Amino acid sequence: MVMLGVLQLPCRLRHSLFFSSSQIASSRPQGVAKVVLKKGKTQLFKDGSPMVYSGAVDRIIGKPPPQTGDVVIVADGTETPIGWGLYNSVSMFCVRLMQLQHESSRDPSCALNIEKLLQTRISEALQLRKSLALPSANTNAYRLVNSEGDRLSGLIVDVFGDIAVVASSAAWLEKDQWYGGWCLNQVVENGISYAISLEGQKTGFYTDQRENRHFISTISAGKRVLDLCCYSGGFALNAARGGATSVIGIDSSLPALELARENVILNNMDPEKVVFFKQDSTEFMKGALSREETWDIVILDPPKLAPRKKVLHNAAGMYRNLNSLAMRLTTSGGLMMTCSCSGAMTQSGKFVGILQSAAAMAGRKITVVREAGAASDHPLDPSYPQGQYLSNLLLRVL
Repeated sequence: MVMLGVLQLPCRLRHSLFFSSSQIASSRPQGVAKVVLKKGKTQLFKDGSPMVYSGAVDRIIGKPPPQTGDVVIVADGTETPIGWGLYNSVSMFCVRLMQLQHESSRDPSCALNIEKLLQTRISEALQLRKSLALPSANTNAYRLVNSEGDRLSGLIVDVFGDIAVVASSAAWLEKDQWYGGWCLNQVVENGISYAISLEGQKTGFYTDQRENRHFISTISAGKRVLDLCCYSGGFALNAARGGATSVIGIDSSLPALELARENVILNNMDPEKVVFFKQDSTEFMKGALSREETWDIVILDPPKLAPRKKVLHNAAGMYRNLNSLAMRLTTSGGLMMTCSCSGAMTQSGKFVGILQSAAAMAGRKITVVREAGAASDHPLDPSYPQGQYLSNLLLRVL
């Protein structure tokens, strides 16, 4: 994921985000190249999968040949168009399909016109968020564009108050750096204020866990809570707001903890009841076990441990060890919220099995109480299941 920059939004985000033609891929309305698929490789893309991999391509028709970022037509073996997309000459995904042929027929104004399509799809994304009550008086941090889930493959846009942070995983978006000027910003989520740094992780704030953070606030009354890999304190602050008697947050990043401590002050919380320590989570857990400490609720939200399928086996061992330690720190009958933000792990379907193995290693018994993923402003395209990455499970630990 590449950060492209920050956009100042129009007042109350009334209409749309605008991208000038000089800042997006060229549309090549004349002499558009045609990417012809191999026999038997068409149906997947007719069904909506947006990523045309190079192994599915038989030949490319067009002189001069298309360059990275150019609009191309994607066709079946008889050269009948099935849609159009954006070309990448160096990626294993050589075309990102943007619009299918039947969609172009219904709305010819967007056909082969990436600028018009961007405006249309972003307007549709705005309408979806509006239907989800985003933004609201209690929440002004949310995801506006979620790549394939909003039919704009490779584009991520997170809104933080009156700015939008744009990130990309696609070459067609990276031809120009759009806007600069990193800064600190303050947002509100579910009535809790957060200072965020746009120089921090991802786009600056993990909007995907919003609904899961709120859930923690509903179950924390009277509980002692431990938040491992706490980043800027999202789960910890929700636990405190929900009435936890004490909350401890652990993270190895000093800048993240500085934000977390600032967030305690921003929300007028008692800094003696919500405390944060800089330490490796594994080392903290081992030390806590040696002191025979336990918590009523333990939250474990580690960084991405399996960025690729090739490392899934090694990552499984790391997830098993981390969760086994966290289970041992959970009071018998207590609750543990555990997460994986690794797409390879979530898509493998192996996470629950790893948790069961972790429980056996810890000498504990677990049941799954709640299973969730990313918040509703992170829509998924069912024809592209690779877009699903976040697992969030609430366990009862016995």
